[in-house]
Amino acid sequence: MTNDRVTVVGAGLAGSEAAWQLLRRGVPVRLIEMRPEHTTPAHVTGGFAELVCSNSLKAEHLTNASGLLKAEMKLFDSLVLRAAEEARVPAGGALAVDREKFSGIITETLQNHPLCEVVRARADEIPDAPCVIATGPLTDENLARAIARLPGMRALHFFDAEAPIVTLDSVDMTRAFRASRYGRGEGDDYINCPMTEAEYNAFYDALVSAELADVHDFEKKLVFEGCLAVEILAGRGRMTLAFGPLKPVGLVDPHTGRRPFAVVQLRQDNAAGTLYNMVGFQTRLKWGEQKRVFGMIPGLEHAEFARYGVMHRNTYLESPQVLDENYALRGNPLIRFAGQMTGVEGYVESAASGMTAGIGLAMRLAGREEIHFSGQTVIGALMRHTVTPTADFQPMNANFGLLDALSERPRGGKKARYEALSERALKTMRETIERYNP
Repeated sequence: MTNDRVTVVGAGLAGSEAAWQLLRRGVPVRLIEMRPEHTTPAHVTGGFAELVCSNSLKAEHLTNASGLLKAEMKLFDSLVLRAAEEARVPAGGALAVDREKFSGIITETLQNHPLCEVVRARADEIPDAPCVIATGPLTDENLARAIARLPGMRALHFFDAEAPIVTLDSVDMTRAFRASRYGRGEGDDYINCPMTEAEYNAFYDALVSAELADVHDFEKKLVFEGCLAVEILAGRGRMTLAFGPLKPVGLVDPHTGRRPFAVVQLRQDNAAGTLYNMVGFQTRLKWGEQKRVFGMIPGLEHAEFARYGVMHRNTYLESPQVLDENYALRGNPLIRFAGQMTGVEGYVESAASGMTAGIGLAMRLAGREEIHFSGQTVIGALMRHTVTPTADFQPMNANFGLLDALSERPRGGKKARYEALSERALKTMRETIERYNP
């Protein structure tokens, strides 16, 4: 047990999990939550870990990266997953919860813990270290300004327009080809998905008639001219995309020897080269619609989406520039960040980052070596994505494309590969726990 009291700002999923991991290691916690005295446009209660968009915590099976992430977190006695089990409602292969019961369990557990002091107030400044800041994508303006003033910190993003990301393994290279326009760069910087005129017209018709995802009222006033959704751009005229992000100039399809009518380009999105971003495809289409419509693009008929495109308000850091392992502020490891503001997307991913930040900070305060989470695990790979410099950092969900590649590709297709990745990840995580005994 340490005498250092850690201030955790924000009692969402990330903050609640960070607080729990600190508390169960004997670290006193001061948990600051501004709700219900001050609320956000998305929240309606003052309960901790309020689920605002869905009651689903995604799949549980180990052939899904979200399922593997939950299995890894259970090895560390995650409070979020413990509450989810108690508040579970039927949802097939997914883990869905009764929102009110889920939040109630977490709120009661933390409020009643003898080492936890709960403060209902708004934090306008960075608290004295040690601390964990987990205020989410709707961080209050005053605190956001204070964070932006930290050494090395750039201005925070206040709007998120993300294109879908697909796994390299799922791109059909018998239809797509590698090339840069006019042979510039290395010559194979992009993967190109060529379209005939008929394929382009069919894709266009499906795109402009596809169903859009709902947005919060407070987001409807935002102007997105700097990052127009692909469906909005398409709505300006049938040939707008063909003369814009899908222009085929400077490219020759080696399968036909001719310039395509239109081309969708994919750009490498991670250092390992396992994930590719759909260039210019920021979108508000519903996820099911993205899979259907973008699956009409030659080469992407069976694409695995590591992340679907989204457009929403999202305050997050340029994490690769300012964070080290375990979400520690570069230059001051007694200050940690957690949750969506670090560049993770999703309920469970946010909780996992809080768990990692809390464990790491507790071990540092105890004078122990912090855990190094391997890239063979989802926890480690997701953290690596947030702290590894890239040309265009974007938030990310858990997905198998982030994990270190297998030394040998197992027979049996995608399911066998996912099972092998999961088996290796859990073995690695158990060995990690045995080594560090956290």
